[in-house]
Amino acid sequence: MEIAARTTFLFLFVNLILARRAIVSGAATLSVGVILDLQSLVGKMARTSILMAMEDFYVVHRNYTTKIVLHIRDSNADSVQAASEAVDLLENYNVRAIIGPQKSSEATFVSDLGNKSQVPVISFTATSPTLSSGFVPYFLRATLSDVAQVNCIAALIKGYGWREVVPIYEDTDYGRGIIPYLVDALQEFGASIPYRSAIPVSASRDQIEQELYKLMTMQTRVYIVHMSSSIASTLFTKAKELGMMSEMYAWIVTDGITNIINSLNSSILDAMNGALGVKFYVPKSKELDDFAERWNKRFKQDYPNDSLSQLGTFGLWGYDTIWALAQAAEKVSMVDDISHKQWHRRNSTCFGTMGASAIGPKLLDEILHIKFRGLSGDFDLENRQLQPSIFQIINVVGQGSEEIGFWTAKHGIIRQLDQNGSETTNVNSMPDLSPVIWPGELHVVPKGWQIPTYGKKFRVGVRTSGYPEFMRVERDPITNATTATGYAIDVFEEVLKRLPYAVPYEYVALDNADSRSYNDFVYQVHLGVYDAAIGDITIRYNRTSYADFTLPYTESGVAMIVPVKDDTSKNAWVFLKPLTTDLWFGSIAFFIYTGVVIWLLERRINNAELTGSFFRQLGIAIYFSFFADRERVDSILSRLVVIVWVFVLLVITSSYTANLSSILTVQQLQPTETDVHELIKKGEYVGYHNGSYVGDLLEELGFDRRKIRAYETSDDFADALSRGSKMGGIAAVIHEVPYIKIFLSKHCKGYTMVGPIYKSEGFGFAFPKRSPMVNDFSRKILSITEGDAIIQIEKKWIGDQHACQNDGSIASPSSLNFKSFSGLFLVTGVASTLALLIALVMFLYKNKHRIRNSISRVQTQGGYGSEHADRQNQERELDYIQAQSMQVIVPNDPEDSTWQQEIEISTEFTSPGSEVQPSPVFASRETPDNSLFRIHP
Repeated sequence: MEIAARTTFLFLFVNLILARRAIVSGAATLSVGVILDLQSLVGKMARTSILMAMEDFYVVHRNYTTKIVLHIRDSNADSVQAASEAVDLLENYNVRAIIGPQKSSEATFVSDLGNKSQVPVISFTATSPTLSSGFVPYFLRATLSDVAQVNCIAALIKGYGWREVVPIYEDTDYGRGIIPYLVDALQEFGASIPYRSAIPVSASRDQIEQELYKLMTMQTRVYIVHMSSSIASTLFTKAKELGMMSEMYAWIVTDGITNIINSLNSSILDAMNGALGVKFYVPKSKELDDFAERWNKRFKQDYPNDSLSQLGTFGLWGYDTIWALAQAAEKVSMVDDISHKQWHRRNSTCFGTMGASAIGPKLLDEILHIKFRGLSGDFDLENRQLQPSIFQIINVVGQGSEEIGFWTAKHGIIRQLDQNGSETTNVNSMPDLSPVIWPGELHVVPKGWQIPTYGKKFRVGVRTSGYPEFMRVERDPITNATTATGYAIDVFEEVLKRLPYAVPYEYVALDNADSRSYNDFVYQVHLGVYDAAIGDITIRYNRTSYADFTLPYTESGVAMIVPVKDDTSKNAWVFLKPLTTDLWFGSIAFFIYTGVVIWLLERRINNAELTGSFFRQLGIAIYFSFFADRERVDSILSRLVVIVWVFVLLVITSSYTANLSSILTVQQLQPTETDVHELIKKGEYVGYHNGSYVGDLLEELGFDRRKIRAYETSDDFADALSRGSKMGGIAAVIHEVPYIKIFLSKHCKGYTMVGPIYKSEGFGFAFPKRSPMVNDFSRKILSITEGDAIIQIEKKWIGDQHACQNDGSIASPSSLNFKSFSGLFLVTGVASTLALLIALVMFLYKNKHRIRNSISRVQTQGGYGSEHADRQNQERELDYIQAQSMQVIVPNDPEDSTWQQEIEISTEFTSPGSEVQPSPVFASRETPDNSLFRIHP
């Protein structure tokens, strides 16, 4: 042990001396291991780029004192071989950094070795998200994680409206790593992955073909391909042979393929025509163009037997990685480059002999702080991997690919970038891409799913309804074929006729349907027993947790069926019911007002009918209001008033007669119950259809379970309703509206519908969760319910909805109110008032001379009052003493109008302090000018 310790110390001391001498002489080196699969296209591309990077860097940086020395190893696409080469490089070549390995599965183990020996491991091709763990701080990724492209792929799927996708990936760490992140991104907008197709790396062409046949039996037609180029070449070649690169199909490939898309064989590109792809966006530059030209010449020299390849993104990342590592090596002092390990014999691969690199932490820190503009763009490993910025979206067309747009985290999918590389702001809900040529050389976006036209048919679950009008299921005893008829079947088959594609289907009856609920029936869709379930299936919240429903094809709601009764009240005062109280009093008021107006107008012209006492004349005037068409009126104004009033009277009497006739003759049917809560308060019995969810609903509404009775058929309902709640029956049936229509079509007389009392969504068809057929079926159902088709189906299975007069709300004839005739009363009121005002104006106009003389005489007498005091006293007496004599002439006998009786009425006014004097007499008599009043001075 002592000899070994001395030997180890001597070995370390010699290494230290040699290192110092190399630094002093300007020949310091840093050994770097490179592990690639040199038989693969990516490995060959990366090797050429790395060698060119070494040459270019030290041509530019001739003054650098530390140079890196590459030790390239071939992993032969084997993880064990890659690990063995890494141990050999660490143990026997004292490498201080490792570039590679190429695959994610290889990088998993090599990163552990680098972490143990404190040697940075930099891979520019391992993209699996599982490598981003904080437990391996010495692993750096000079590329993007596969997670970075997930949101870009999800944006494409969302933009094109696809609801389901199937990932096809190689069954490795690289292939499986992206799946959880892809699922999460799709679920954010409701898309899903119904199936995952994992292809083993060792899969033969026949195994791949068998997997593709399996995919063809499914509905989903959108595929995401995430695998290496070698497996993808076989996949697309077989897909083209099977007709899967045609219309109705959509393919999206990840950057593992698109980064080298232009280097693939022409036959493979031809098979991939129509596919979309996402790749890391490399900004164009003159330096990149010059390097690509030199790279093509160099690659042809290195691999003269290979087909011409073009520089891909992996080659650019490899080039930039060498530049970053060379810059970091220059900043690290090689004086302290001592490996703390035990001495061991040469060519050893023993894990126990590996020590920790002294410059490893410093070298790692320098690499993390290196930032520059490389050929691939901004190179920055501060977060231990490149930062995602912009993805390019391509369309495989002909013998190459065409750029159709970009994706950024800030703006989503856009069509163009400006010259500076910053994002534009043209953002739409649909993908803003250049025109895409889809598989089959079509320009129409595939809808993303298709009913397979071969293999098993579309299985449609059916069951016999409690109402055969909606569905009746029968089985042929000879052929054992299931047939179904009814309202729901007609709607379903009408939808199929309107779909733009064919759906081969078959009806599958529910086993033991009599003992199984509708919840169980719908759940069979979730279990995969049926592809869809149709019938009188109510869309309920609890069922949406395991199935998706179409739009309802029937009316919605829960209502009551109740008996009706004649509610006509024929008593002694029924004649008052046609008019409301306000209309009665309003009519009487206008009767009186119109009569008074006619009396005043006719009294003015001495109508012969208006004779006798005052009350007799007033009665005759009001009588005119009722029978104005039979009595003689002389005044033209009276006739105008009468014409308007006769019209009003005609309208009122006609309306009164019609309403009274309706009340006395029409049978007024009213429901016996109108409020479900009243049934609860009264403790009435109610019924529902056996097996329906309405039973649970009634308990939620507050009904006592003992007051709820289940029945099977509509005849059972009718019998229970006829007996009533007190006679062992029920007071009402609580049922869904579509069923109530069927009941009333059979039992129209004596029953009616009240409600709906509860909101429900109606009947729909059930499909598996996220089924793409739901949207198509819903749109066609909407077109059916908006047109004549649904009316014809209802007439066929339910009958004419207008044949039953009891169906719906029942309203009795309402009394007529004052507001209904307010316009008529306004017209007659204005006419009467206007006639009265005209008569007054005419009177004043005819007597204007007498009125003017009276006014002048009063003014003249007042003018002398200031000169003579005695005249003023006399004027005061005249003001206090007035006499008026009025003579009213009333014929005692209408036939002898010559005999008159004169009545003189004298009124004396005496001023205070004066003696009583006989007053002047003012006589009033009929004069030839027919004036009603005469004033004599």
